[in-house]
Amino acid sequence: MEKLELVAPGGSLEKIEYAYHFGADAIYVGHPNFSLRARINEFDEKKLEKAVKLARILKKKIYFTLNIYAHERHLPKIEKHLKFIKKVKPDAVIVSDPGILNLIREIRGIRIHLSTQANTTNSEAVKFWEAQGISRIILAREVTLGEIRKIRKKCPKVGLEYFVHGAMCMSLSGRCLLSSWLRNRSANLGDCAQPCRWPYRGNWSNQGDLGSQGKIFEVQEDEHGAYLFNSKDLCLIEHLDELAKAGVDSFKIEGRTKSVCYVACAAKAYRQVLDAIKSGKNKAEIEKISVASKKELDKLTNRGYSTGFLFGKDKWENNVECSHKKNQWQFVGEIIGEAEKSSRVHPVKSPTQGRGAALPQFHRVKVHNALEEKEKVEIITPREVFSDKVGEIRKIGKKGEDRVISAHGGSQNIYLINFSRVYPEKSLLRKKT
Repeated sequence: MEKLELVAPGGSLEKIEYAYHFGADAIYVGHPNFSLRARINEFDEKKLEKAVKLARILKKKIYFTLNIYAHERHLPKIEKHLKFIKKVKPDAVIVSDPGILNLIREIRGIRIHLSTQANTTNSEAVKFWEAQGISRIILAREVTLGEIRKIRKKCPKVGLEYFVHGAMCMSLSGRCLLSSWLRNRSANLGDCAQPCRWPYRGNWSNQGDLGSQGKIFEVQEDEHGAYLFNSKDLCLIEHLDELAKAGVDSFKIEGRTKSVCYVACAAKAYRQVLDAIKSGKNKAEIEKISVASKKELDKLTNRGYSTGFLFGKDKWENNVECSHKKNQWQFVGEIIGEAEKSSRVHPVKSPTQGRGAALPQFHRVKVHNALEEKEKVEIITPREVFSDKVGEIRKIGKKGEDRVISAHGGSQNIYLINFSRVYPEKSLLRKKT
């Protein structure tokens, strides 16, 4: 099982760096005009080109998303963007619209992946798309484990990718019209307002005769309303071995609009389990690593986790009680480098360089949420999580450094912070709230 690829979201250049650093083999990213992430998307062609260069330096892969369903007005801009794609040469382009596919096929040497938005749910559809020049199918989230096995058996050569983590859409792979209807924002042009996450008000009742429709769906309502359509998040970290054996080549994480911490921690968790599978560990060892990795994912903001449709539609779940589960952990900062040595530096042990090395204890930290002296934190590296305490904090000013008792996020959010160990750059900090 050497081909097991981890594909992570690329929401910004910084998130791409963290995704690669924490174990992703590839990232997916797109221009807001042509990608299903039109908002909270900072990418233009210059930044996309930088992302490709970064992938080449790190010997990683990068996939461009052109997965909108285009109208006639989009075609001239898409044709212009394809000239840019031909120049920068990403590893593949992800599409869902047959018209866009038709244009991309004119570019020699470009690999084409079919988006999950195309709703591929059976082997005959896979054969059809493969005949159109598609090298990889990103299967619909509605496809079950048994169906994946059958598709792989009937289509042995095409690449198969499957979403294993992240937000779920209450509609068929995103084919939802609620956003267009309620906010005039098209989900199929990357501009979904996510009305499925809103609280709704009304006179809910669990009384009445549904006749042939089956069970009554009970809805809870609080002071905010009821989250009628709010699906739980997908989490398949405990089923990666089954997916790999069924024939999945690439495992995909959703979340281009999520934080650096989300992308890094999700990539780290899935990387560890996939590495265990690739190295041939036995079932018990893989399960142990999966359970530990799942605990790490529980520390991320989520709506409650579900196995989605993997084991059949009856397993898919909504969270009608709240928009998100209450999270006990808060992302508070990024270590962006070590400070220069000063008179306050003492010999410390380093997780990366052994014991007793004389190294600077102060780190340059980009602070996202409040930190105070003596506060307990967890520091996350690609392989381990360390428990530590915040030591001395210094604020960097124009005239030098001033000692402060707390650090805060904002425009002036780079601080020097002392810890008991030396941690590598791109380590992340979180604390229990």
